[in-house]
Amino acid sequence: MSMYSADADIDRLIAEDLGFGDLTTRALGLDMAPARITFSARTPLVACCTEEAARILTRLGATVTGPVMPSGQFAPPGTLLLAAEGPGHAVLGGWKIAQTLIEWAAGLATATRELVTAAQAITPDIAIACTRKTVPFTRALSAKAVLAGGGVMHRLGLSETILVFPEHRALLPVGVSATDALRKLRRAVPERALVIEVKSVDDALAVASIADVVQLEKFSPVDVRKVVAGAAKRHDGRPVIAAAGGIGPANVADYAATGADVLVTSFPYTARPAEVQVRIGPSPAPGGFEPTRGTQT
Repeated sequence: MSMYSADADIDRLIAEDLGFGDLTTRALGLDMAPARITFSARTPLVACCTEEAARILTRLGATVTGPVMPSGQFAPPGTLLLAAEGPGHAVLGGWKIAQTLIEWAAGLATATRELVTAAQAITPDIAIACTRKTVPFTRALSAKAVLAGGGVMHRLGLSETILVFPEHRALLPVGVSATDALRKLRRAVPERALVIEVKSVDDALAVASIADVVQLEKFSPVDVRKVVAGAAKRHDGRPVIAAAGGIGPANVADYAATGADVLVTSFPYTARPAEVQVRIGPSPAPGGFEPTRGTQT
């Protein structure tokens, strides 16, 4: 999948761990020792940020050997994700930075893929949208992982979307209703979709005639069904009904069966990192060193 990470972000990852060099490698006199490194899936995973990991290694002076498994591809255990050769300072210096990045991102992508698979087994066209509640300073890479897993981003930040929360409505002048606020927004930003979060069935039905997306915050599946049944679609297919809050592996199928168009979740950001096996040895490596390659799903 195509998603660009700036050189400055790659350098920031390197500087966090290698800002003052690798004391152990230098003290052992291994800076220029010819070395080879491979990264392979220890457990089933959806590859992610392998491209950035490769750039970390090349930025340090290594050379990637062979194809890099693209983000978004499924990797069975033993699948080769990335291989590189270079001087010891590059291979050993980039080792843990690259491994940690791939494990974290693949864990997030794999968790997203599992939610998408479970939801679409019930409703093939339903979307899994992830919130902006990412770990601070990881939003771009988190978004890449969500996309790699087959999800979409609910919103990337406050500047790009309209989403009226109850907290906004609490500050409106007395007598200004939710529909009044949406009409004002329609005039002020006519090119933007109008999304509003609601907390009751009645509130959802009251805004359904004007909102583009009605976000149901912590509704039960039963109440989501009530909104879906009562909020008739307009000629443009609006409103989109988005169920949000507390959706994860244990209940995603229940919500997918409600008729909602989108399930909004933060669950993948809590996913356990995937397990990636790293092997380091002299370059060129002895025969039989490379694991098998994986297939795309």
